[in-house]
Amino acid sequence: MTFDSTGSSGATVTGTGTTTHFVSESWSARTRFAVWAVRSGREIQTAANTAWSRVSGTVTPVGWLALACALVLLPVGLALGWMEFIVAGLIAVTILIIAVPFLAGSLAYQVGFSLPVERVVAGSEVVGTLTVTNTSRRIALPSRIDVPIGSGLTDVWVPLLRQGHTHGEDLIVPAYRRGIIDIGPVTTVRTDPLGTLKREAAWADVHRLFVHPKTVAVPSTSSGFVRDLEGTPSRDVVAEDIAFHQIREYQPGDGRRHVHWKSTAKTGRLMVRQFEETRRARLALVLGMHEDEFATDDEYELAVSIVGSLGIRAVRDGRQIAVVASDQILDVAKNSVRAIRSLSVLTPTALLDDLSTVERSPSAMPFEEVCTLAARAMSDLSIAFVVCGSSVDRTRLMQLPLRFDPGVQVVAIVADPEARPGYGRLGEVGVLTIPLLEDFRSMLRRAA
Repeated sequence: MTFDSTGSSGATVTGTGTTTHFVSESWSARTRFAVWAVRSGREIQTAANTAWSRVSGTVTPVGWLALACALVLLPVGLALGWMEFIVAGLIAVTILIIAVPFLAGSLAYQVGFSLPVERVVAGSEVVGTLTVTNTSRRIALPSRIDVPIGSGLTDVWVPLLRQGHTHGEDLIVPAYRRGIIDIGPVTTVRTDPLGTLKREAAWADVHRLFVHPKTVAVPSTSSGFVRDLEGTPSRDVVAEDIAFHQIREYQPGDGRRHVHWKSTAKTGRLMVRQFEETRRARLALVLGMHEDEFATDDEYELAVSIVGSLGIRAVRDGRQIAVVASDQILDVAKNSVRAIRSLSVLTPTALLDDLSTVERSPSAMPFEEVCTLAARAMSDLSIAFVVCGSSVDRTRLMQLPLRFDPGVQVVAIVADPEARPGYGRLGEVGVLTIPLLEDFRSMLRRAA
């Protein structure tokens, strides 16, 4: 099939089968100029943006000042015959000319950074090693290495390096507060002595340092508060356990000590006891995270350390434990969304890693709501430790048992550096007041 069509603008389209041939219309000179102007404008804008990006990344504030002096003071001085302006302008031009050779050549460096450890306890320092090697065939001019450490920045000056030579520098990473410190990416900066112009090259490697909360060794959770020696019976029937289920006929492999002799005498057949499998109950640690529940940051850090100490002890005792806290809730969803965050308890290290990331926030849920969601999500709880700050009213602590199933023992641990250590009861709730982390060990043993 062949067809021809002519549009209103004079363009002709012809086609045969599935092939279509377009014949461009005849534009006027004015239209061609307009199209050329638009395309040229876009290309010029793109080139200008690229050039400006490179210039702004090369010229420092000192360089802009020198450039302004060269472009303003020198012409004004020559026009008015003012020698002072002429001298100032010539000095600015000289500074810019001297700075250019320092940018010559490539930044042929091999930069490496290493940390002796990946995890430390809050309040310590870590010494990392920065190595810079000249991998080019030429002498590398002096340069600067910028190393971001957390929210700060450390400058390391690298001297002139010959081919294949390496410069090492020790960097102190302050790990005074719990959290996660990202080190990097390292940036190589070449600049002149006055810092007029610069060239940068970034390295993508980022090292992560976990700063764990301080912890203390506490008594075993197998005794004291946690009294679930027999566990909780389940519906699984086993041949040997504590919770009696029924009597059945003997089968090969059954133990002699489970033979029920009275039933055997009545029936004339060998009968044995059968049991329900018992399972150990779970221990829950609830960490308050709302900003209003703690008077100071020190209180919150003490609370996190208490959770870490008790959680590590429970993990090492092989207990079934859950450590929960409020998830961050957006302001627009505060009235409709409830979410809790469960921290990893596979190993003590995994728990401490997660505790390094928790921060109190006004977007967090109150600890009562965290307790409610935790009780719904976890069955067979025998005891719940709720850790909060001194700003919590005692009435809120007395109402904590209402958030859990009947029979769950609730212990509130109040982190209050201004109070005296002690243990008391508010209704059915045991309350531990801890002013110092070192007091937690003795108070937990005394209360148990």
